[in-house]
Amino acid sequence: GASKVITQWSDEEITRYAYDYQTIEVLEDVPSYIIETNRYYVEQGACFINVISPVIGVNKGVDPTKMAKSLTAAQKAVPFLREYTMGNKGQWTIVAASNEVWAEAVFPELKGDVATEALWTALLNACRVYEDSDPIENWASHNSVLEKHNKILNDLNFKELRFKNSLGTDLTVGLVQNHIWSGGGEKTTTGVYFNPNIPTEETFTMPYKWATSGRVVATKPLNYNGTLIEDFYLVFKDGKVVEFEAKKEHKTLEELLNTDENARYIGEIALISHDSPISNTNLLFLNTLYENASCHMALGRAYPMNIKGGLTASMDELEAQGYNKSLIHVDFMFGSKDMSIVGVKQDGQEVVVFKDGNFVI
Repeated sequence: GASKVITQWSDEEITRYAYDYQTIEVLEDVPSYIIETNRYYVEQGACFINVISPVIGVNKGVDPTKMAKSLTAAQKAVPFLREYTMGNKGQWTIVAASNEVWAEAVFPELKGDVATEALWTALLNACRVYEDSDPIENWASHNSVLEKHNKILNDLNFKELRFKNSLGTDLTVGLVQNHIWSGGGEKTTTGVYFNPNIPTEETFTMPYKWATSGRVVATKPLNYNGTLIEDFYLVFKDGKVVEFEAKKEHKTLEELLNTDENARYIGEIALISHDSPISNTNLLFLNTLYENASCHMALGRAYPMNIKGGLTASMDELEAQGYNKSLIHVDFMFGSKDMSIVGVKQDGQEVVVFKDGNFVI
């Protein structure tokens, strides 16, 4: 067990007051004690458990520019923390806890404690925590399935993936040379096994920064720091978002894409069968961790683990191979029940990977 447990609290409603009443200059001023505290944790090799409990709509009406500048400043202040976690230098995971506001958004027909309890049940089921079985055994079995998917995809060694569905997605994603498919459990650079996200259904890898082209249509809202971006699409050319539209929170999407020079490029492409425990709940969780029930991509930074030698390579070496470096890493979902995916091998041979939303390999 842990020799010491340190709890750091944050409150989205209090943060909302900061957005409303503090100036941009104050929001961008990250106190040195926050920087040094996080540096201490990293130097001590701490394990991080991030327990999220989103308050849906808490930042509705916040000036998107103000929020974006604040979030960017926070990321710039502790680059070593992102490198520590995304570089698998220590164990980390993200889990979620129910709250009344979130629960009533997911279950609009329920109120108060009844809604909160219903969401707890849904969250635990999605995490494979059932009364009649051992969750540790459940996760060992699930990780084994994901590892099999990883092996199949790694053996195929695709040059690119082509996505199509009836909603308008028609997208080609090129992959870096020597890419690695990962998913389920991971190992730190010192060999310690851990599960980074609970729940997770994905197997994912690294796109080549400049090789995404076409149109992708999101199939679920993106809850970006308390603001719901809904009904949106992106158009890529040479890896970069060159056109976008959102029916709700267009300005927030624009600020997200303008976070830094590489926020318009992607750092992850993930495959998830539509037939999964989370998807089969038919619930809209309004949270990215629990929308991990659909093929998705991440705007921004890639994971070094997704390329051979990536965990020991320098940033210059990674970028030379097509790695995308950014302050952000933001997933959004675009999978659907009619999604088709064709993989193109290095010799041009085409392999059907997905049919009707599910793996067929």
